[in-house]
Amino acid sequence: MRARYGVPLKITAGIAAAGAAGLAYAAGFEARSFRLRRISVPVLPAGTRPLRVLQVSDIHMVRGQRKKRAWLQSLAGLRPDVVVNTGDNLSDPEGVPEVLDALGPLMEFPGVYVFGSNDYYGPKLRNPARYLIEKAQGRHGLNGGNAPAVGVVHNPWEGIRDAFDAAGWLDLTNTRGKLKLDGLELAFTGLDDPHIKRDRYEQVAGGPDPDADLSIGVVHAPYLRSLDAFTGDGYPLVLAGHTHGGQLCIPFYGALVTNCDLDTDRVKGLSTHQAGGHTSYLHVSAGCGTNRYTPVRFACPPEATLLTLTPKDQ
Repeated sequence: MRARYGVPLKITAGIAAAGAAGLAYAAGFEARSFRLRRISVPVLPAGTRPLRVLQVSDIHMVRGQRKKRAWLQSLAGLRPDVVVNTGDNLSDPEGVPEVLDALGPLMEFPGVYVFGSNDYYGPKLRNPARYLIEKAQGRHGLNGGNAPAVGVVHNPWEGIRDAFDAAGWLDLTNTRGKLKLDGLELAFTGLDDPHIKRDRYEQVAGGPDPDADLSIGVVHAPYLRSLDAFTGDGYPLVLAGHTHGGQLCIPFYGALVTNCDLDTDRVKGLSTHQAGGHTSYLHVSAGCGTNRYTPVRFACPPEATLLTLTPKDQ
């Protein structure tokens, strides 16, 4: 039997079955196949001991995600020297208690954080193809500065902020902070989310802290204007999230989009960035969650990263 236009029904059924199987894999397996990425970054002064930095990003917590919650709790077993949370903790306005439950064990360690757009605003149901369209048109994020978004749910992000602050984590929202870690002084400079134009680099400009052993830039979305600012000011390391590693990638090719103006070659993992005659290491986390309306990943498993910072002479 043949379908219209001469396409055999068996072929049509096979294509449909393959598509359904791929979707089932992307949603049912890979989106919950949590991984830990381990990398080393030579940025510390000579003769100092290594520091272990755990970066968690883009949790996008929805109620009932028990496996994700348990996996995040288990990361405390790594006993990091410091935790860096690069935002987008929420994908459900009622998910704050589960975010705090998931991160509770990690909040026993020193930490710093910035927020992303999904901490402030709930996601909207949109056509996933818009990411490709926006990339082609050179458009990303929201327009209009940090004015309240129209037609979106405002998340109770203050509950996360208050809990992080109570645990002693440093809020890096367009500000600077310092931590003393086993005799080493780490300085952090953070930005609010460039994806919704809340970044205010002019408030923190001026370069690394001259009294610190290491200065790190922290931002949710790795827009080039933010990376250029950090690198141009001489920061040796910048940590970011937001991209989900492309989320739906093509095997042996990689990501199609980054959801910002960063190139796809640097959509996740460790790379470098150059600006103003300086070079910085850039680490972009692929994150461990998804938008609640597109709960799939393909060729890009969810992750957290343990960065071992080592002396430059090693």
